[in-house]
Amino acid sequence: MPVPHHLRLAVALDAPRVPPRYDAAHHTALARLAERGTLDFVTLGDRFGGPGPDALAVLARIAPATERIGLVPTVTTTHTEPFHVSTAVATLDWVSRGRAGWTVEVSTTEDEAALVGRPQVLGFARTGRDPHPAAPVAEVWPEAGEVADVAGRLWDSWEDDAEIRDRATGRFVDRDKLHHVDFTGRAFSVRGPSIVPRPPQGRPVTVVEVTGDTGGPDGGGPPGATSGAGHTAARREVAAARADVALVRAEDPQTAGAARVELRARALAHGRDPGRLLVLASLPVELRSPADAAGLADLLGDWFAQGAADGFHLRPADPARDLPRLVEDTVPLLRERGLLRRSYEGTTLRAHLGLPRPASVYALAREVGR
Repeated sequence: MPVPHHLRLAVALDAPRVPPRYDAAHHTALARLAERGTLDFVTLGDRFGGPGPDALAVLARIAPATERIGLVPTVTTTHTEPFHVSTAVATLDWVSRGRAGWTVEVSTTEDEAALVGRPQVLGFARTGRDPHPAAPVAEVWPEAGEVADVAGRLWDSWEDDAEIRDRATGRFVDRDKLHHVDFTGRAFSVRGPSIVPRPPQGRPVTVVEVTGDTGGPDGGGPPGATSGAGHTAARREVAAARADVALVRAEDPQTAGAARVELRARALAHGRDPGRLLVLASLPVELRSPADAAGLADLLGDWFAQGAADGFHLRPADPARDLPRLVEDTVPLLRERGLLRRSYEGTTLRAHLGLPRPASVYALAREVGR
């Protein structure tokens, strides 16, 4: 398989030890800086019960203030309606003109279940001692996979040319090109079609962090959140089946590379083209000096040369300090070595990542049936 001419590069706008910011100017400035460095996308964490603004709303605010950078908020699927998740992410894709993605996350704590006032979660009966029981990993991650599945179907439920806007006849849409999805999952059912036309990317980019929680700032999970081998296996299964991008936390290139091989093998087992699943090593970074920035360039180049990952998702300890040094010092070194683009070649997040725009499954079925 030929080596891509450049690595993929993304950065988190939040960090676990930095208090969340609520002003739009802060997030906008960081996103614009990342865009100046021609990074593929920025991420912003979110979770129920944690401090901080709604990540999807923040990135929707940033969208008109940026032009090329991809925008990827964390979206929790456990206590949210799949139909609303799909429309919210589709709307972000529209307002950003095709630069949206979303990081799939789940909720597994009793406190978070209580916040949304659910007397039961995924079939767990309410009791006096445990009024809002948390759902186990064995339930929430399969459900998250189903949410990702139905979100894709809802995005496809409008064919690309369904809007006709014919004033003469008063027809806004061609009803033959709107489709019910008729999806029934473990804990929900969705009839469809969507209320939002098909997004510019067809399907916004789906991201899954396969080795840890992404819900808090920079992935800091809430107290009581479940973890362990079962948690990781469940995440990896969803990533293999549904993700465009998988984020892998690893301390060495061998661990990252092994995870990349495993994820692609799982994707193949699901009948997918394994080359369509990008695996990014998610690394903590702390850039206190130009020497740190140069060392990071060396590390990224070395890991990439070893085939450890298709690129990197960087998690700065202090985004306001580390991101400027990344863009001003690390990025030029990567460009000099031919590892990073000097300018954006496309306008959508899928184009940045080298991912094709998928056709609507319903349009394809209609063509086959002709």
